[in-house]
Amino acid sequence: MLRWTTPRSASRFVGAFLLTLILLSLVAAPAALAQVKIPDEAVLDQREITQLIADGELLEKEGRWAEALTHFEDAARAFPEVAQLKEKVDTVRRRYDVSRRYADRSFVGGMRNLPADQALSLYDDLLAKIQTNYVDSPRWSDLAYRGMLQLDAALFDRTFRQVNLKGMSEEQIADLRRQLWQSAQIDRVQNRFDVRAIALQAGQISQRISGMPATAAVLEFISGAAGSLDHYSCFLTPDQLNEVYSQIEGNFVGVGIELKTQDDALLIVRSIPGSPADKAGILDGERIVAVEGRTINQLGSEKAADMLKGVIGSSITMTIADANDAKRDVSVTRDRIEVPSVDVIKMIDPAAGVAYLRIASFQKTTTRDLTAALWSMHRQGMQALVIDLRGNPGGLLTSSVEIADLFLDQGTIVSTRGRSAGEDFDYTAHQAGTWRMPLVVLIDANSASASEIFAGAIHDNHRGTVVGERSYGKGSVQGIFPLGVANAGLRLTTAKFYSPSGQAISNRGVTPDVIVRRVAKPIGGTTILESKSDAALDAGLEAALVQLQPAQISNRAIGQR
Repeated sequence: MLRWTTPRSASRFVGAFLLTLILLSLVAAPAALAQVKIPDEAVLDQREITQLIADGELLEKEGRWAEALTHFEDAARAFPEVAQLKEKVDTVRRRYDVSRRYADRSFVGGMRNLPADQALSLYDDLLAKIQTNYVDSPRWSDLAYRGMLQLDAALFDRTFRQVNLKGMSEEQIADLRRQLWQSAQIDRVQNRFDVRAIALQAGQISQRISGMPATAAVLEFISGAAGSLDHYSCFLTPDQLNEVYSQIEGNFVGVGIELKTQDDALLIVRSIPGSPADKAGILDGERIVAVEGRTINQLGSEKAADMLKGVIGSSITMTIADANDAKRDVSVTRDRIEVPSVDVIKMIDPAAGVAYLRIASFQKTTTRDLTAALWSMHRQGMQALVIDLRGNPGGLLTSSVEIADLFLDQGTIVSTRGRSAGEDFDYTAHQAGTWRMPLVVLIDANSASASEIFAGAIHDNHRGTVVGERSYGKGSVQGIFPLGVANAGLRLTTAKFYSPSGQAISNRGVTPDVIVRRVAKPIGGTTILESKSDAALDAGLEAALVQLQPAQISNRAIGQR
């Protein structure tokens, strides 16, 4: 089992609002409304929430489930008190999960064709791992109910219907749904074997009434069980499991671009230096509007992104649109991509000896890459260091601990606590190999997971200055478990982690010593972040220079003796 602090999505919610709650009891008592003065700000916020829901539902109607999920997740994070947004997140996540799996070649080509008994064996394995390793004691009736909800969501999905319910009318599918729910005695579920029995029964009913393979129903229960535990646990198809391993190793086969879904296109967030995409002239900020002659609208963003994968030496043609919407066809040959975890290294104040580096993620190679960068900058006269973790989504727990240990000579780095004693551990620093120069760490709202372990260790041990925005607040550890059937896997939350001061990171994050908020400028109802200068980096440099002053004064005093 690999211990993994799950990276989160890099996409961000455009817009920030303050919420003043309007009690629902006011709606039920219209006679009292005349006596209540509702602030203009509250009315404005309610309109914003209504608009957010409408915008998300439009994405739902268009079947753009990945974008809809990101939209509602970010909205729910901005307005945690609004129950309707949380409900939307759960509903859309189920629909997204179906669409994602049915666009996955390893699922459609292999898992979907499993015999029913092997699908049930896969479910047995998954439930047993949840029972043994999940951070909290599972509520089995909840898992059975969530499995039913996941199957119900699949019955609405166009692709699922095309594959599994050919020739079924809306009335017949509605009748199938009724019989499934009427037969599911979820209130009697006591253990994982009862959960399995509910899935088996649903598969048998589906096959008898509609001819749908029982395997298709069981696979929805598998996905529903894993995905309902928390935001970070999930079932992994064979391709998804391989992708996780690639992230951990820091290499994969593809064209070498980082993507984000956008209206009718895939936005190229980064073209990795030296990759096939980079060599073909594909630039950051450009958009993929078609793959192999089919538009992103026709393919769907998930399938289009999946098509970019393939075997080494194979080629793919993409239609690229630049900033002026000029389009060109580019043929790219897939290759193995080495993704550097330390991707920017430079001296930002050579005179004072202030060095800078950016850690993009925590993977197996991060300690090696960082150590090489440190020695390189040391030879250039490094006297202080700024480490940039902004936008870093996380990665390996062990990697973040090793990196923190490079800068701490004693004290706790992080503590993990789980349901089993094997998950309880206190990671401590060692004196050997410690770099002792003044240190600054930059974080933002997208610094998550392993990034927060490192930033929290530096902050709580008073080792350096943390600058920027409060971090994301993802304080759990996931294990990656291969499953015994079909080369699939399970990402499962096994523990929660705590900073050296004993603070839980979940929903709290790490608060910087120096807070630098990004300046937001509203344009046409959309909030755009100003980027003319890097205020956080400027503040980080200033913090480094402040830390250097006592050392410089001390050195001058020694020289005068």
